[in-house]
Amino acid sequence: MDLISTFFNIDVLRQAAPLLLQGFWLTILLGATSLVISLTLGLLLVLVRLYAPHPLRWLAIAYIDVFRALPLLVLLILVYYALPFVGIKLTSFWAATAALSLVASAYMAETFRAGIEAVPKGQFEAAQTLGFSWPRMMSDVVLPQAMRLVVPPTTGVSIGLIKDTALASVVAMPDLLKQATQTQAFYANPSPLVGAALLYLALLLPMVRLVSVLENRQKRKR
Repeated sequence: MDLISTFFNIDVLRQAAPLLLQGFWLTILLGATSLVISLTLGLLLVLVRLYAPHPLRWLAIAYIDVFRALPLLVLLILVYYALPFVGIKLTSFWAATAALSLVASAYMAETFRAGIEAVPKGQFEAAQTLGFSWPRMMSDVVLPQAMRLVVPPTTGVSIGLIKDTALASVVAMPDLLKQATQTQAFYANPSPLVGAALLYLALLLPMVRLVSVLENRQKRKR
């Protein structure tokens, strides 16, 4: 009974539910915004890395390597607390969005690169023989095939991004984890943290299963 009253206190969970749901929706918004930005930036980065003039390629490679190596928590703190010293002040939401997008875009770029390089060279040659311009070749021939190949790993990166939104609590953003820790402290009971864990599972477990389904489907096609 002590376990139930300590970690699964229904009264505490019921009272904490409005704040937890408020943080849950903010977590979804943060994850969705960061995901859209990271996908767009990641695609741009991989095209620069593979096809731009060499100086721009080196810049793209440096960006990808640096942000894959830099801990997200360190970057989040720098974006939120250091940028105001150079005149750039972001809200906690946009600071978290910027940090998440910068890191995730580097991983997205590498994922997209693997997909593009997996497209047979004959596809490139056939498009060039037919007189396709480079933009049309990429949009009509290469990228559709590459994107189908990278759906499972891209979904995996997306899951990691959404889990990393929990770090936004360090910059006082009232996301799900922040609301859970505050209500846990207010009620002196860890049940809100258990409630937050259940909400994270409700959000991420279907995506985890989706990755497995997509991977199995690709294996059958091969």
